Amino acid sequence: MTTGPAPAFDAGFRRNFAALLAWRRDVRRFRPDPLAAGQLDRLLDFACLAPSVGLSQPWRFVLVETAQARAGVISEFEAANARALADYSGDRASLYARLKLAGLREAPVHLAVFCDEATGQGHGLGRRTMPEMLVYSVVTAVHTLWLAARAEGIGVGWVSILDPQAVATILAVPPGWRLVAYLCIGHPAEDLAEPELARAGWQERESRCREVLRR
Repeated sequence: MTTGPAPAFDAGFRRNFAALLAWRRDVRRFRPDPLAAGQLDRLLDFACLAPSVGLSQPWRFVLVETAQARAGVISEFEAANARALADYSGDRASLYARLKLAGLREAPVHLAVFCDEATGQGHGLGRRTMPEMLVYSVVTAVHTLWLAARAEGIGVGWVSILDPQAVATILAVPPGWRLVAYLCIGHPAEDLAEPELARAGWQERESRCREVLRR
């Protein structure tokens, strides 16, 4: 257990932290070279520092390494992406078809992150009224890993165009594990100061996200 006085974060650290948040991107274009030895383990250690409801720590990580498993996930993505494209028409469909929405073929690391919805850890604290807090806890772990990766110059892409149950079947995970995130991890082929979807003309970032209701 960590003890002692809390660290003091100076103005320089706060500026760097603001830059980290601004430069955190969803990466779809990767170089094929591998991560340094021990780097992924370090990122997973950081992810496990995330908060979790009742100290349940429900995140479960699956490193997808075999060609067979990766091919299954890529096939599922392509099928799901085709179904998504069919939901659009006209110019929006043409734009969607041109988007690069995953780096599954290039990224050296595929990491599936599941929520163990059957875990007894935490003894149910905080979940009686909001059972979704287990999944939210896993999301905090993903975001923590994402920021830690960006701080080391590593890119992360979150692939959501997948059927969760299909991926669970492909990876043969235990019953009760729910897919929350399928991550592509590696060195970015380029660094972008703005979201790729904004650059491609799909959607601009909205400034009104800071609106706060007062009651």
